[in-house]
Amino acid sequence: MLDTFMLGAIEAGGTKCIAAVADQDLNLIDKISVPTTDPSQTLGAIADFFSSYSLAAMGVGCFGPIDLNLSSPTYGYIESTPKLAWKGFNILGALQAQYRIPIALNTDVNVAALGELKRGAAVGEQSCIYITVGTGIGGGVVVDRQIFNGYHHPELGHIAVKRFPSDRFAGICPYHTDCLEGLASGPALAERAHQPPNQIGKDDPLWEIEAYYLAQAIVTYSLILSPAKIILGGGVMQQEHILEMVKTSVNQQLNHYIQIPDIDHYIVRPQLKNEAAIIGGFILAKDALRLG
Repeated sequence: MLDTFMLGAIEAGGTKCIAAVADQDLNLIDKISVPTTDPSQTLGAIADFFSSYSLAAMGVGCFGPIDLNLSSPTYGYIESTPKLAWKGFNILGALQAQYRIPIALNTDVNVAALGELKRGAAVGEQSCIYITVGTGIGGGVVVDRQIFNGYHHPELGHIAVKRFPSDRFAGICPYHTDCLEGLASGPALAERAHQPPNQIGKDDPLWEIEAYYLAQAIVTYSLILSPAKIILGGGVMQQEHILEMVKTSVNQQLNHYIQIPDIDHYIVRPQLKNEAAIIGGFILAKDALRLG
């Protein structure tokens, strides 16, 4: 291993991609943000940025779905994304060909969950779930301080949910009608209210529906995975009142069936805010360098 080295991280989002460089202690040195257009243009801009640095390893958190099955012939490929220029794109292969260094790839939310566990809201815990509620709903899972992937990475935003009793909204997910993302994402809220979520009054009944769906999902995740902490981020969660509504609904829906930590310490906001996936990327890069 080099005595001194730099780590690279990429957070590839549906709208923008962030690239960053840190030292071996994960101190940020520099970063840029570029629009997510097509792979050639976006990765080209990132390559120009990284060309000023000598990188030892890289960690990448990417929008998905991604094939993360090590035995699959399409390992490292982006799968059924609505961003057609990226559908079927071998992002891991393209990066490996460009940089010739150890590169670790996972989903953006899994990497954000790792960042929050190691450096953020879940420090000291063995497990956590990170949920982002925004343009879509995604979730990352860390178990025994390691990112959890099975045959496929978790898709926590597409679980089926039981409808709120009075809810007749059709849902916006093109794959499933009654999934969490289709009923409770930012665009779902906007379509229900005919205005952006940040303009919906805090007393609007829509927030009760939103809290019910998010809480129902958290109860499901709690029953299956029993995490030590659940972290709720994303644009929708920036509305200050919604977190307390979710906590109340979780307690109501769980109905004391299982024990969970104190609700105010169990369901929390991200501590790293918009930096979680980048810091998680640096952690992945350092791990890849050590293992490589």
